[in-house]
Amino acid sequence: MADMQKRTVLLSREPVALYKILKFENLAASGGEAKHFIARGLVQVNGSVETRKQKKIRVGDEIVCNGVLLQIRPG
Repeated sequence: MADMQKRTVLLSREPVALYKILKFENLAASGGEAKHFIARGLVQVNGSVETRKQKKIRVGDEIVCNGVLLQIRPG
């Protein structure tokens, strides 16, 4: 994980669907592509593979996708 890019994502309201965060953080080109990544098991939330596209993300969660760690913080 040392070579993984880390980013902080600030949420002004929660929860937010997982696929939307991937899209807004440009880890996927579209919502459809984000859903595809999730369905294929390419996304982890809090250390576990997550396959639910509508998984609700809250402050304190961590998402890993495409070699990027997103740390969800209050905004």
